Amino acid sequence: HIPELADQSLVDLRAHYPQWVDSKRIEIVTGDGRKGYSGRAPYDCIHVGAAAPSKPTELLAQLKAPGRMFVPVGTNNQYIVVYEKDSNGSVTEERVMGVRYVPLTDAAMQFMG
Repeated sequence: HIPELADQSLVDLRAHYPQWVDSKRIEIVTGDGRKGYSGRAPYDCIHVGAAAPSKPTELLAQLKAPGRMFVPVGTNNQYIVVYEKDSNGSVTEERVMGVRYVPLTDAAMQFMG
């Protein structure tokens, strides 16, 4: 949700890996990471690099069956949670370890402080 970061990412990728950008191997999308990117769903695997406050159901909906999602979850006490979606669409979850990540936020929270 910060266009300047997406723009700079594209500049950096073009400088080091122009073939990835030109071939559409990598696509930079500006948006709310909490909502995922349904435009290319479903995904075989999803890795989230910031902590969701609770189970990220919008992202789970974009996960292919079967598929796996790896995400930090929690506010004060955070855990890496691995969600597994089986071929029938049933989801299991396993807490793997305690961690500390920055929160997954919206644009307004990003610019506070």
